[in-house]
Amino acid sequence: MRSPITFEIRKARPEDAPALSQLAIHAKAYWGYSPAFMTACRPELTYTSAQIIHPQFHFFLAETGDRLIGFYGLEPCSAQEMELLALFVSPAFIRQGYGRILMQHAQKQAMACGTQTLMIQSDPNAEAFYLAMGARAIAKTESASISGRYLPLLVLDLANCCQ
Repeated sequence: MRSPITFEIRKARPEDAPALSQLAIHAKAYWGYSPAFMTACRPELTYTSAQIIHPQFHFFLAETGDRLIGFYGLEPCSAQEMELLALFVSPAFIRQGYGRILMQHAQKQAMACGTQTLMIQSDPNAEAFYLAMGARAIAKTESASISGRYLPLLVLDLANCCQ
């Protein structure tokens, strides 16, 4: 078992965009997707400075020193609903509890904005994680990157999970 490391979670800054994009791509590739699949997903996994500073989005990252552990992004859908746009953990930190910590932080941020429901379009490899966090599967949605690929759509009721 690794010793715990000191880390912080902070709001992402515009200059973090390239590092967030790189981490998203490496974290997605961790699951063994083909190079062609990864090329098709690259636009969806690329984050811009404009997104990060846009007041509609909420991006936060976890870091230790100069190492990026992971990040997440939220986007309001309505007054009471947000979408988890992204939650990625660096492959070096996967399965060490950082995904759970980031998800709990995202839940608190969403609740602070008055959100009652968090929508999650999940990668199939992450579905079990979100279910363990209290989400429930409600449908399948077509991938924005790969035509004919369907992804789990989950919903997390924040009033019941975060008290």
